[in-house]
Amino acid sequence: MSRLSIFNSPFLLGFEDMEHLVESVAKSSGEGYPPYNIEQHGKGTVRISLAVAGFSRTDLAVTLENRQLIVRGRQEDTRADTQTFLHRGIAKRQFMRRFLLADGMEVTDAFLENGLLHIDVARPKSDPAVQTIPIRE
Repeated sequence: MSRLSIFNSPFLLGFEDMEHLVESVAKSSGEGYPPYNIEQHGKGTVRISLAVAGFSRTDLAVTLENRQLIVRGRQEDTRADTQTFLHRGIAKRQFMRRFLLADGMEVTDAFLENGLLHIDVARPKSDPAVQTIPIRE
């Protein structure tokens, strides 16, 4: 059985990698931890806020890999031997969140505030370019 793909059009040249990126984002979109917000934060700028209570700055990593913004969190359980929990409702689990960025988008800032990791992403203004291609004989 063959799958129908919007990227099979002969008019979409050079978009072969987009199908793979869309599939990988669709797979990770079902994960619910950590919760996050995406808000418009000015013209051409968005802010991604992830709820990372209990994580320190050294427990978090923000990277860009092939147009994907990847946020990883991993806590070291250094006091596990000295603690006795009567109830443990705050999980110490690792996570990885992926966000697909359009071409030209840049991460401009990332900071931790009140248990939220904020990541600002902006699209720089570009002038519409018109290019004339000479036809040689």
